[in-house]
Amino acid sequence: MSTLRTKKAVSKETYVFLILTLVGFTAMAYTMGEGPLVERLVTGTGNMFNTIMGTAHALLLDTVFLIMAIAVLAGAFAALLSEYGVVALINKIISPIMKPLYGLPGAASIGAITTYLSDNPAIISLAKDKEFKKYFKEYQTPALCNLGTAFGMGLVLSIFMFTQSSEFLVPVIIGNLGAIIGSVVSVRIMLHFTKQHYGVSNQDIKNMDKAGTFTPVREIRDGNAIERGLEAMLEGGKSGVELGLSIIPGVLIICTAVMMLTFGPTVVDGVASYTGAAFEGVNLLPKIGNLITPVIKPLFGFTSPEAIAFPITSLGAVGAAMSLIEEFLKNNLIGPNDIAVFTAMGMCWSGYLSTHVGMMDALNVRSLVNKAILSHTIGGICAGISANYIFKLVELIF
Repeated sequence: MSTLRTKKAVSKETYVFLILTLVGFTAMAYTMGEGPLVERLVTGTGNMFNTIMGTAHALLLDTVFLIMAIAVLAGAFAALLSEYGVVALINKIISPIMKPLYGLPGAASIGAITTYLSDNPAIISLAKDKEFKKYFKEYQTPALCNLGTAFGMGLVLSIFMFTQSSEFLVPVIIGNLGAIIGSVVSVRIMLHFTKQHYGVSNQDIKNMDKAGTFTPVREIRDGNAIERGLEAMLEGGKSGVELGLSIIPGVLIICTAVMMLTFGPTVVDGVASYTGAAFEGVNLLPKIGNLITPVIKPLFGFTSPEAIAFPITSLGAVGAAMSLIEEFLKNNLIGPNDIAVFTAMGMCWSGYLSTHVGMMDALNVRSLVNKAILSHTIGGICAGISANYIFKLVELIF
């Protein structure tokens, strides 16, 4: 049982936080204002807060509800796949390749499929199940966190990307392939750390019988086939609503901040000015992107420096990162290659910085959090690089 952490009511971090907040808001207000210093700060503060509220409101109406609608439909479809045994069939096909690819028992494929159809934490409920956990050696269990996170919100992200344009089908498929490559890298690195942590030589648990990776029966709902289908769709849709609601804080908070650091002032008839409208910003991330373009361009092939905002946002919440796509497309800042890389990195990372600590804690291996985060950071980068070069190869061939 964890003890309640306490700290001195007013400490050094209190003043550091206040100073950083004041400096940050002052710099942003100064950039978004006009006129002499005092007038500039006053007008800039008004523009800044109007933009914050306008951007958050637009994201809620135009993006969150769209993602929620997709999540509801995807949840219903996923429930149908599970109810009628399609998930079990996929698991039976995938299980034999889990050991050579990931170094995990075939049962781990259930975790990958589950999180692909829902979100990262879904694998934790599986890991707590005794019937599922019995297939794993002790050192393999922590790697489930990395495996599940690599596929979190995969179906929702893929459908969202494809709905932006029909020409994005191939990039989305390539992005999924890139995420798989990233997941293999992440899990393999994590297993290296867990073997050191537990000492594999002390493991005396027998290897899983391959025949045991696919259970011969599955649970179904009451009623006939039609009744089961209707109930499955409604329950799956309900989970989509819950997922849609759960991403609201991440989208509104993280994405608003990232957008204001990404985009610039409104341009009307060639004249740039701050009006307090939604999606205005101080254009900081593109400047950083320009500085590191010699490094990231060969790796990820981004069309514009602004594109760096997507993977950065995915670190905290992929739902928030998805909110950037519409504005990027509207301003012609990204293309099909970017969609492939975004899909790979968005799915592989899927907000792991905001979920890894809780997930590792739920697995009772908090001491390995840093190792899990390091492994997954490398995995996500590999996912993006893989998607970039696979897309270029496909483009070259076809």
